[in-house]
Amino acid sequence: MEEFYRIKRLPPYVFSIVNDLKLKLRREGEDIVDLGMGNPDIPTPQHIVDKAAEALYNPRNHRYSASKGIYKLRLAICNRYKKKYNVDLDPETEAVTTIGVKEGFAHLILAITNPGTSVIVPDPFYPIHFYSVVIAGGDVRTLPLSEEEEFIFNLEKTIKASWPPPKVLVLSYPHNPTTRSVDIKFFEKIVEFAKEYNMYVIHDFAYADISFDGYEPPSILQVKGAKDVCVEFYSMSKSYSMAGWRIGFAVGNKTLIHALARLKSYLDYGVFQPLQIASIHALNSDDSCIAEICEIYRRRRDKLIDGLNRIGWKVNPPKATMFVWAEIPEQYKEMGSLEFSKFLIKEAKVAVSPGIGFGEYGEGYVRFALVENELRIQQAIRGIKRVL
Repeated sequence: MEEFYRIKRLPPYVFSIVNDLKLKLRREGEDIVDLGMGNPDIPTPQHIVDKAAEALYNPRNHRYSASKGIYKLRLAICNRYKKKYNVDLDPETEAVTTIGVKEGFAHLILAITNPGTSVIVPDPFYPIHFYSVVIAGGDVRTLPLSEEEEFIFNLEKTIKASWPPPKVLVLSYPHNPTTRSVDIKFFEKIVEFAKEYNMYVIHDFAYADISFDGYEPPSILQVKGAKDVCVEFYSMSKSYSMAGWRIGFAVGNKTLIHALARLKSYLDYGVFQPLQIASIHALNSDDSCIAEICEIYRRRRDKLIDGLNRIGWKVNPPKATMFVWAEIPEQYKEMGSLEFSKFLIKEAKVAVSPGIGFGEYGEGYVRFALVENELRIQQAIRGIKRVL
C-alpha cells in the first residue's frame, strides 16, 4: 500500500487499542463501564434543542453558511466574554467560529506553521495539541507540565536551548488530561514571557465553565495586553453539553484570527446554520443550564473519588474538567499505563484512558472520564475493588 508523508508521521493511536478491546468484550456480552473517552452523555439542554428544531424548519437556513460563522454568533461569543471576563472583542476581527475546537486548533497551527517551525507543547498533552504540529510539518518541543514557577523556569530553559526560537506556546487550563488549574497571575507571567521572547500563545479553554468548589477558571485574555500575543479557543461541547454539534470559537489576536479565517475560507462553509442559531440562543441565555451540568459532573466526581479512596486508591479531587487523573497504584506501576488499562477493562470491566496516550509524562497514570451516571460509577468501583 502506498505510504503518504503526513500519514507516516502519525503513530498508532494508543486509545484505539483500549477502545477496540472494549468493543470486542461488549460483542461477547460483557457489560463494560466506559470511563475512557471524554464523550459527554448529558443531553443538550432542551431550550437549545428546541431552538435548533425551530431553525431547522426555516428553508433559508438550508443554504451554505459563512465559513467564519454568522455575525450574530460571533457577536454572541464576544458578548459572553464581555459579560463573564470583562474582555472587549471585535466580532469582525477578533472572533471566528470553528467546527469544534479540534478543527479550529489544527487549522490555526497549519495556517501559522512553516516546516521546521518550533512549537512548545507541555506534556502530558491533549493529542491534537501535539499532532496538529506534526501534521503541519512543524517541530514540537515538549516540556513537563509542572507547578507554575517550575513550569516558567523550564519554559525559559527550553526556549534558550532551541534554535530557531519557538514561535508558538500551546497551553490549556483547566487541563486535559491532568485537570491542573491555574490562577490569573500565572497567565500574567505567560503573557509577559511571550512578549519578551516574541512568541504567540494559543490557549485551549475547552473547560472554561466546568469547575467546582468555588473555583472560577480565568481566561488568558483577561490579562492586560494579552490580545497582542494570545488567541483563545472556547467550546460549546462541555459547557452546554453540545459535543456532537461541533461549535467552537477562536477569539483574541487579530493576526492569528485573520490567518485562521482566511485558511478556513478555502476549506469549509461553516457549521449547519440551525446549529449556529441554537448556539446564539445558548450563549445569550442565562447560565442556569451550565450550573446544572457542572453539578452533575461534581456529583460524579465525588462518587468516583470517594469510591477510589475507600478501596485504597488514593486520588485527589480536581477543581475543574470532567475528568479524574489518577496515579496507578504502586503495585501495578511496572505494568505501564496501557497494560494496566487493558487489565482494568478485562478484569474489572471498566474502560479508562492510559496516560501514555497523552505523552511521555502521562506514563504512570490513567484518566477517568465522568461520562457515566452515579450508579454506573458505583458499579465501576465494585469492579476495581474486586481486582485490586
